[in-house]
Amino acid sequence: MDVLVIGSGAREHALVRALLDDPGVNRVVVAPGNAGTALVAPAEPVEATDPDAVAALATRLGVDLVVVGPEAPLVAGVADAVRAAGIPVFGPSGEAARLEGSKAFAKEVMAAAAVPTAMAHLCTTEEEVAAALDAFGAPHVVKDDGLAAGKGVVVTSDREAALAHARTCLEHGPVVVEEFLDGPEVSVFCLTDGTSVVALAPAQDFKRALDGDEGPNTGGMGAYSPLPWAPPGLAAEVVERIAQPVVDEMARRGTPFSGVLYCGLALTSRGTRVIEFNARFGDPETQVVLARLATPLGAVLHACATGALGEQPPLRWRDDAAVTVVLASPGYPEAPVTGGLLRGLAEAEAVGGASVLHAGTAPAPDGTGIVSSGGRVLSVVGVGEDLAAARAAAYEAVELVDLDGGRFRRDIALTAARA
Repeated sequence: MDVLVIGSGAREHALVRALLDDPGVNRVVVAPGNAGTALVAPAEPVEATDPDAVAALATRLGVDLVVVGPEAPLVAGVADAVRAAGIPVFGPSGEAARLEGSKAFAKEVMAAAAVPTAMAHLCTTEEEVAAALDAFGAPHVVKDDGLAAGKGVVVTSDREAALAHARTCLEHGPVVVEEFLDGPEVSVFCLTDGTSVVALAPAQDFKRALDGDEGPNTGGMGAYSPLPWAPPGLAAEVVERIAQPVVDEMARRGTPFSGVLYCGLALTSRGTRVIEFNARFGDPETQVVLARLATPLGAVLHACATGALGEQPPLRWRDDAAVTVVLASPGYPEAPVTGGLLRGLAEAEAVGGASVLHAGTAPAPDGTGIVSSGGRVLSVVGVGEDLAAARAAAYEAVELVDLDGGRFRRDIALTAARA
């Protein structure tokens, strides 16, 4: 099987590596990719959010499967164009991707499917936002209704800060104000072909920029799996009470959802509640979940794309734990400074149990190295017999990477490893 992966982040690097490890995959091409994926797979230039361009590329390459990584191409309808060209594609249609593209639409679907989630108000004016904030009380949760690359949410006890975020969001669309959900957050990816649903191993990510969950929200500064403290039946519960009802509701509406339904959850005192849905693999959780998956990935994704997921055997998992630590550019997330030279990549990759996945990287202009090109630069993954060993590998490796002004959190999975 020949596979085309669309995207340029660490999530796509993780997908490429997992697909290359599948003996049933002959070739992987990535478009547009980054400096890291270019080391392991041929790259093709493409505008990832241009449906016709992606479909034309897949047709020219003669691939058997297209895997769409980021959310923006999915919402733009890339999967629709690829399917129309007669090529299996892993990823939902543009209409189905509204589960991520619109928080209000996701709430509507959850209500219809009786899925447990936070109470919410959709607001189109600052006055409506103020009333909703007062109705729910602090802590305040304010979400941009549209795509915001994981940074469109503010959770704060400062009413003025919540209003300020809402004002910014209202400049281009409505906002969603929600009740605050207590309890730890968990990410569960659910694979689906539009009918059957299979959950992957739960993971937890770290959204705040600084140690101790301080600082602004980011796209994610690290993640780990498994979660030794999570209820043992969590994945099954998510399929039964959340993912399967949503997939069934989408099919009932005539907009079947296939691909991966990312379920962002809060394990509250009142039970499991949905914080948000994404229509694609999450970053950086993908990096640790795929590091633990023993089942060859290509066949599973192809089954999702062709309506055959129900025919697949149960997924197999390694007993190892995995931890990923994100190295970010100086100034991330507010104003990342790019163009910094990365040193020590080979040394980091040589650490036992570690791997370096590229996110925002590009070849240096003079062709002599690799430089940062985005806010999140690398995801350094450590794998070990337990979380402590996985952390040790990840942090030993990330310490070897030199990026002037670069920074990373030092407490990823620390509490879970100690417990």
